[in-house]
Amino acid sequence: MGCIHAKCCGKYPKSSDDDNRDHQDLGPYTSHGTHILANRTLDFVLVPAHNFRLEYSVLSQRGYYPESPDKENQDSFCIKTQIQGNPNVHFFGVFDGHGQFGTQCSDFVKSRLVEILSDDHTLLDDPVKAYNSAFLATNEELHNSRDVDDSMSGTTAITVLAIGDALYVANVGDSRAVIAFKDGDQLRAEDLSHDQTPFRKDEYERVKLCGARVLSVDQVEGLKDPGIQTWGDEETEGSDPPRLWVQDGMYPGTAFTRSVGDSTAEKIGVIAEPEVSMFQLTPNHPFFVVASDGVFEFLPSQTVVEMVARYADPRDACSAIAAESYRLWLEHESRTDDITIIIVHINKLSNSGTNDIKLISGTNIQPTALAMGKGSPDTFVITPGSGSYCSVRSDFSGWQHSQHVSTDRSPALVVPTPLLPEPS
Repeated sequence: MGCIHAKCCGKYPKSSDDDNRDHQDLGPYTSHGTHILANRTLDFVLVPAHNFRLEYSVLSQRGYYPESPDKENQDSFCIKTQIQGNPNVHFFGVFDGHGQFGTQCSDFVKSRLVEILSDDHTLLDDPVKAYNSAFLATNEELHNSRDVDDSMSGTTAITVLAIGDALYVANVGDSRAVIAFKDGDQLRAEDLSHDQTPFRKDEYERVKLCGARVLSVDQVEGLKDPGIQTWGDEETEGSDPPRLWVQDGMYPGTAFTRSVGDSTAEKIGVIAEPEVSMFQLTPNHPFFVVASDGVFEFLPSQTVVEMVARYADPRDACSAIAAESYRLWLEHESRTDDITIIIVHINKLSNSGTNDIKLISGTNIQPTALAMGKGSPDTFVITPGSGSYCSVRSDFSGWQHSQHVSTDRSPALVVPTPLLPEPS
């Protein structure tokens, strides 16, 4: 779900890494009747501090817009390995642009966010603080950019920063990160982020306090009672979700409550402050997924995890999930959204002997104790295997991070979009 003005597709994204390789624009859909994945790429990076490796693939598919066949993909992504030259620190992000200049917004944010994170010398001492600062600084730079008009355009952002065997997940908007958890002979999906939409009571109340009107399109157009301020859930009301409007106008109509950019919507509570969670990896976590809402609009997290598990090669899983998402969009609507997905396999992670999360002043705090602590409402720890979020303080000054290792290797991954058949 984006803004009420629908999706304006953006060009196929380039990496924000320092890799200047050429990128292929595969253009519009082919007329072929089969799903084709061209020039697929698989890459991996080692995490020497814990002797495991991350194997990853990414796919970004332009949406199908029958009324605007020349629109480009507004989604972009960034995969940057060895942040600050550290072989144990790696970044994965998906950015879903929206509005007339959504392409420029997502490209701007995917480049600047990781650059600001990389330049922050406090990143490994206090990842949560660095994440918050980077999002807010990127947002301010976008507002002040002479090249991009973000008054009615912006981007969501779902990002995962892997530091050793811990994941820091920062989310703004309604894209999503999900991890798989092996529970006996079952494989369960655990959300690493929570979609930020008016369906959430806390977000609804926050934007109302900022002056937003929260109404669905049917309510705005007088087809439904605007006094009814309940909308069920995203699965049942996803076709006409509650949106944010100024008090005296029919704009901006965002279906999310946080984003980067959207300077007009910012005045009614659409903020760029991320919700940050920390997740401790164990051998029971085989992979995680970072994807735009083009995937999760009709595919539940559990279904996505089960689909990934069917394929040994994440390239095949990316292709299958994109194809299924595309099919479901056309089953429910006359168009599709842009679809971007990163799949990261966690290979050969051995049991470190503890699931404790090292946080405050170097003290190991048990997950059960974390739930009793006071802290920022936008900072969480996810208890391994429980799927629950616990509040913690963002003072990580004593956290024992991985040792810095200087290296020149900084690969980027860009995988061409598959060519999907145009619907008949």
